Amino acid sequence: MPCGSNVYPTGDSKWLFKLPEISQNDIMRQIIRRTFVFSVFVAVFGFQVAVIYSQEIKIDTDLAIFEITVVDKNGAPVPGLSASDFRLYENETEREIAFFQPVKGSRRPLSIVLALDVSGSMTEDEIRRLKEAVNSFLDQLSDYNTYISVVSFAMEVKLEQSFTNRREKLEKSLDRLARNRNGLSTHAYDAIDYSIRLIEKKSPRAIAGAVPRRAVIVITDGFPVGDTTTPGVVIERANAANVTIYNIILPSFARMRSGSTRVPTPLEISGVTNATGGKSYVAGDKSPAGLLVDIAEEITGSYAVAYYPENVTAPEAPRIVRIESISGYKVRQNRETYVPGK
Repeated sequence: MPCGSNVYPTGDSKWLFKLPEISQNDIMRQIIRRTFVFSVFVAVFGFQVAVIYSQEIKIDTDLAIFEITVVDKNGAPVPGLSASDFRLYENETEREIAFFQPVKGSRRPLSIVLALDVSGSMTEDEIRRLKEAVNSFLDQLSDYNTYISVVSFAMEVKLEQSFTNRREKLEKSLDRLARNRNGLSTHAYDAIDYSIRLIEKKSPRAIAGAVPRRAVIVITDGFPVGDTTTPGVVIERANAANVTIYNIILPSFARMRSGSTRVPTPLEISGVTNATGGKSYVAGDKSPAGLLVDIAEEITGSYAVAYYPENVTAPEAPRIVRIESISGYKVRQNRETYVPGK
């Protein structure tokens, strides 16, 4: 079944996004409630907010938005929290939380890119398990208004499916994966960078009046080879676009030594997940399908938190932003700094 319904057919039989019409007051009720605001419209995830006073429109670009994941001591996502459960600090000075929205409960929409390794280092069995895992992931997100794109990578990065909420299109893109395996190079960083830019340029800016949660999920053997993009560039671009990166490592038997302790892969130690609020998973005792379900739980259990920085006209030095749980839960932020105007 489709993940949602915000698409429509055109005369050339292509399916395009249809962004629903919604009043500014409706968007305000869904997104930000402040006593001095008559209505609010979130235009882009570049954080431009139009605040309307009668007929006068003021564009406020100062709102700084962060995506956070909250987990307990066992690493399980913690749902059902509110703004009062957190403290936000800018350069160690506490600031008021101006906006708070959970994904779960609010049914905040999702924009996700699946970046799938089809290089020669991936075994036939891993390709099969990968397809099964993605189908389980789609099942987990069936209740959410979700747009998903599929990217494959080996010696080159290829768009297998542009953003869609049609299940059958996504399944067809997965069927092509085994036929497209080629090369010994694994351009993982190039694929992540491409996926982030794809989200910026092609994903819906708003779905049903709400700004989507953005994520890239990389499924690979964890050994990037031949990239032209560095991990630092990937982290910078992801932070600027508010994209969280998750990895699932499918270690090929050729990479493992019997009885030895597993050594973290280069992708795991690159920092691209930790620096964007994501997490790396390794398919071992738990299947790739189970790990993708865990990631779906994390994404849908996350929160958007925003504040208005002080002295935005000051020199554009990065502000260190720390969000903490008053109950002692672990908080992962999609970024740790904010520069006004960027």
